[in-house]
Amino acid sequence: MKLHWEIAPEDVEAVHSFLALHQDDAFVKSRIEKNLREDKPAITKDEFWYWMVVCLLTTQQRSGPTSAVTRFSNTKPFPLEYGVCLLQGDMLESFVWQAITDFGGLRFGGRIAGELVTNLHYLEGNSGWDQTMSMLEKFRLNQTRESEREAADIIDDRLDGFGPKQSRNLLQCLGLSRYEVPIDSRIVDWLNDFGFPVRLSAAALADRNYYHFVSEGYQQLCKECEVFPCVLDAAIFASFDKGGWTKEIIA
Repeated sequence: MKLHWEIAPEDVEAVHSFLALHQDDAFVKSRIEKNLREDKPAITKDEFWYWMVVCLLTTQQRSGPTSAVTRFSNTKPFPLEYGVCLLQGDMLESFVWQAITDFGGLRFGGRIAGELVTNLHYLEGNSGWDQTMSMLEKFRLNQTRESEREAADIIDDRLDGFGPKQSRNLLQCLGLSRYEVPIDSRIVDWLNDFGFPVRLSAAALADRNYYHFVSEGYQQLCKECEVFPCVLDAAIFASFDKGGWTKEIIA
């Protein structure tokens, strides 16, 4: 069985009108500059680790421009940077928990600490880093819808705490995705209001097949509108924060 996506002219017009309202938002401009550039530099271990931590922090807690997650992520030096975490050895879990707890306003410190310990063990052992960096480099040099989905599914399978949404969030934060976007309750609410052909449930997005189904419809809409999915995603995200993002706080 196949599903045929039919995008009406009024749908295209509605998307273009929506984008026009947010095209000057700093968050949208940053997404275009980072994710649509052609000369994307190779990803470093430090960069990958930083965004992996940020993605875990944003799971099930607010990440708007004034949120604790954003303030923690913008702390210089970053409290949980790769080199610092690597030095903690067997004390990493308690170190992460303490750093998150002491900062204040952040939830799930114990869970995130456990996930980071598991992910560091994976990356540092059994060629984890080699496999991860090789995958990202291959993906960086050959960026397609298919390769993005493949990379997201690999991250979903290998990293603790990463489901379909956060695996795509990580790729997007690294500037490596244009088509596969992190679909969360904001995107679901927007699509439902827009008139998605079936009523969507944010809770069901943890299922990979359901996620792929929603993503396919979203990408088809973007294709008809001749806009990259990552740009519409940025506009939707910015619309909920009502211009609160500035260049200074966008990591």
